[in-house]
Amino acid sequence: MAGENMEKFNDQRVFERFNVCLPVKFIDLMENQEGCAETCDVSAKGLCLELYHEIKPATSMEMWLELPDKGGPFYTRGRVVWANQVQPKLWHTGISLEKAELMGLARIFRRP
Repeated sequence: MAGENMEKFNDQRVFERFNVCLPVKFIDLMENQEGCAETCDVSAKGLCLELYHEIKPATSMEMWLELPDKGGPFYTRGRVVWANQVQPKLWHTGISLEKAELMGLARIFRRP
């Protein structure tokens, strides 16, 4: 996404994003493919994944985030809203979550 478009997108965000690196397992529901990624940032309503292959916008995903609170993985669903290639074979991919995940966000910052 061009810088100007990204600024417009940022202006529409309701929840603050936090730079957090978490392992993620996911299923791309369009291709029925499993994969692994890491978060670049997270919020209650979205996250950015770092992926080694492109996933197209409008793709639905199921995701399990490994959180630092020693509990089980945090499950959520979302849809890809943008994908930017940042290096050869490396994409940053924006995911809009189906619902605001306030409890999940609280688990991310809870101290073990």
